[in-house]
Amino acid sequence: MRGGRDVTADIPADFHLESGERLGQRRLVGRLHGTVGAPVVVVAGGISADRFVHKTENGGRGWWSGAVGVRGPVDLNRFQVLSFDYAPDAGGRTSVTITTRDQARLLALLLDEVGIETVAAFVGASYGGMVGLAFAEIFPERIDSLVVISAAHRAHPIGTAWRGVQRRILKLAAEAGRAEDGVALARELAMTTYRTGEEFAERFPTEAPTTAGGTYPVCDYLTAQGRSYRGRMTAERWISLSDSIDRHQVTPEAIKTPVTLVGFTTDRLAPIDDLRELAARLPVLWRFVEAPSLYGHDAFLKEEALIGQVLRQALKEVDQ
Repeated sequence: MRGGRDVTADIPADFHLESGERLGQRRLVGRLHGTVGAPVVVVAGGISADRFVHKTENGGRGWWSGAVGVRGPVDLNRFQVLSFDYAPDAGGRTSVTITTRDQARLLALLLDEVGIETVAAFVGASYGGMVGLAFAEIFPERIDSLVVISAAHRAHPIGTAWRGVQRRILKLAAEAGRAEDGVALARELAMTTYRTGEEFAERFPTEAPTTAGGTYPVCDYLTAQGRSYRGRMTAERWISLSDSIDRHQVTPEAIKTPVTLVGFTTDRLAPIDDLRELAARLPVLWRFVEAPSLYGHDAFLKEEALIGQVLRQALKEVDQ
């Protein structure tokens, strides 16, 4: 057992995205957690996720510490977990047209660099689930099992509509020289799509401010969420990754990897009907779990008991 350590892979000079563009960055950065020599599980989350899926050396919590940890559902005593930072990194100052297939190809470079031929499992939630589906389609020989949570084989038009408004906010703010304010405001809008109306109704009182233009309690919450996000994502990177979601497209019939699929009936970004279609079209569906949740798309982060049970079951048969 050892703490997390960063791993990097050089991106070849001749590496082109599917769009024909090149990335501005030279390296892809990942992080290995857990037991050296154990079966490898790739874990990937939404576009805000990074390589710090488990706690960091300074005691900070990783973005999915509820799922990945010692004796956790993805048990670091049993597995070696690889997480990675999506491209493009924050160093670029222009957006790029990047697909989930491009992210999968970059992950393959990282696996090559650390000498991993095959991963025992890929656990992907939200955007990470899309990348996992793309990886299984392109590299079927490099993956033994796939767990997809809150993601489908394509983006839904209503999600594209919301994300399109976010991108226009980001562009307008950048043109006005207020890119960070745009990031904050786009994050506020995004937060309304991650959760359900029922949860907002339970959390926030409805009393009105004394004058028009004053803030309501729910608005104060969103403002705080946007403010805290300003330094975590550049406008250019958000535009790239948001657009990548909307370009996502895989052919379910081409995915031969055994899949565990999880969807939530209240998720508006990955509607349950799309997951049901994906489940019906996958050649090797191990298990399809659909459940209600007050938390909508964020259920993969909030419904720890359910997600934990699904992950333990999905990884139960992985050989040691």
